[in-house]
Amino acid sequence: MTDAASPAGVTTRLFGFAAALACCALGLITLYSSGIGLIDPKLHRAVGFALALIVAVSVSQKRRGATKPLHLAVDVVLILAGLWSIWSFYFVQSEMETALYDVTNRDAWPALAGLVVFLELCRRLWGWGLFAVGTFGVVYLLFGQDLPGILAHSGFSLKEVAEALWYNTNKGVFGSITNIVLSTVFIFIIFGVLLEGTGAGDTLLKFAFLATRRTRGGPAHAAILASSMFGTMSGSTVANIVGTGTFTIPMIKKRGFSPTFAAGIEATASSGGQIMPPIMGAAALVMADLTGAGYLNIIVAALLPALFYYFSLFAAVTVEARRQGIEVQEITVDDQITRTDLINSVLFVGPIVVVVGSLVAGLSTSAAGFYAVVVLLVLSVINPDVRSDPARLWRSFLKGAESGATLLIAIAAIGILVGSLDSTGLGLKLANVIASIRGESLFSALLVAMAGALILGMGMPTLPAYLIIILVMGPAIQELGVSMLTAHMFVFYYGVASSLTPPVAIAAYAAAPIAQANPLMTAFMSFRLGMAKFIIPFIFAFYPTILIIEEFSLLPFLWIVARTCFCIWLFSSALSGFDRRKLTVPEIVIRFVAAFTCLATDPLIHMPAIAIGLALVAFDIRAGRAKAMISRAPQ
Repeated sequence: MTDAASPAGVTTRLFGFAAALACCALGLITLYSSGIGLIDPKLHRAVGFALALIVAVSVSQKRRGATKPLHLAVDVVLILAGLWSIWSFYFVQSEMETALYDVTNRDAWPALAGLVVFLELCRRLWGWGLFAVGTFGVVYLLFGQDLPGILAHSGFSLKEVAEALWYNTNKGVFGSITNIVLSTVFIFIIFGVLLEGTGAGDTLLKFAFLATRRTRGGPAHAAILASSMFGTMSGSTVANIVGTGTFTIPMIKKRGFSPTFAAGIEATASSGGQIMPPIMGAAALVMADLTGAGYLNIIVAALLPALFYYFSLFAAVTVEARRQGIEVQEITVDDQITRTDLINSVLFVGPIVVVVGSLVAGLSTSAAGFYAVVVLLVLSVINPDVRSDPARLWRSFLKGAESGATLLIAIAAIGILVGSLDSTGLGLKLANVIASIRGESLFSALLVAMAGALILGMGMPTLPAYLIIILVMGPAIQELGVSMLTAHMFVFYYGVASSLTPPVAIAAYAAAPIAQANPLMTAFMSFRLGMAKFIIPFIFAFYPTILIIEEFSLLPFLWIVARTCFCIWLFSSALSGFDRRKLTVPEIVIRFVAAFTCLATDPLIHMPAIAIGLALVAFDIRAGRAKAMISRAPQ
């Protein structure tokens, strides 16, 4: 009997079929709730998790490969226990709406079963990091009363744990974050995957190569430009690397850059796609709801910091190209823009215009996503590849629903942590500890917050990393007098930057195999190239005018923009040890010092630093020209 015809094979196929139906239902529910009509919140959350449960089990089976009968039996138990617990949530919430109803000890058992099921699925899909985060939330509620010092709490019974983590619609697994993901984030996940499926990604790559054809970096600069645009579609660093890196990394290597540099620049550029408006990643959508600032304001606030980041990458590639003696090359026939490419560009431009236009018109974020999907589906027929294979749209739709379902499993673990921190007040206690460590210095406090954010977010996807960091570090940062939006943007940046931070640099580890480079060396290269991402949050924390929507004033805005660009160039050249020629050690040290001090708030400090920096650049230009003249002189 073949594996496919065996009972295990038949059962696996049934799981796959059920998961496909679940993805279809989840996608259709998302479209309906985003643009057609509202769904009862408790029903929406219950159905969303039930469908995500089935999809998650099927996805975990695919990743596991060959499935044994025992594994299938465990999977069946997980689904039955999960559905039982979700039904219990819906039943209890319905009873609470119709009558006075208190959670009983009998209700605690399905809740605990649900916690176990979703934590196990989180471990399978997202690894031990998120599993540990969710498990900590449960264990801390159950046994935290026995811990010493500020960690101790008053104690919770099983019934109270179930009520805090399962039956609460403000916090816990079915809390407000789940509502945000289901009502807002899901539609943009589907939108991003559909954009890629319609062929917009391939067209973006060609335009990126055309725009950077006269730069020294060539494909390296194209990778930065393409990743900034592609990342705004995918919202995932790893998806961005896979989507663009398979094309750009080999071309960067062919231009003469080392494999480590090729992988590093792709990983760094791809991680920045999530901070690049107008779509950004799922974390930005959640931030808009948590801060109440509105998604359009988040887009505006994020624009300039994102441009600074990509300017730093362009500077790093330019300096590296000079150091390696790489010159501008002519465009090839394959890179030229065709009539089909020009037509296909509408697939990207049209939906983005619809998103921005809908937000400006005052529509909700989810409605903007819905209309963008509708417009994209209508426009997709202009692509000959879509006309020859219309099923690719359906496959992309199902892929988007599957991505959303697996994300919802991660949100379950985050919801557990939210319920635990909120019920025990641990987040506020940690904020007080950080306040006592920092003293009266905003800079030292932000350093402590940065270190904590990088540690908390290490090895995690951006959205879970951002949520964990803001829950733990957010109150402490806001107590410093920093606005809520600035605090959220600060930790959001480090949630993204954690994907570049060794030793758990997931972006670098995804790019290294494509370039056939050493993963750890790629991680350190990504860390070096993306160093600006660690500086920019400090800049907008001290100069909120950069966020435009906060304390905006034109002259101070222009002045800090100019100083930031100059700082980035000094910093990039100092990290590479090269500008127009190789820099000496004293020059490198002075450039580092000048780069940091030209951002100081006191003019008595930053004006001399700028003067010193300009003198260094002028000296380098003069020395570089002299060296070039000597090299051209006849021997």
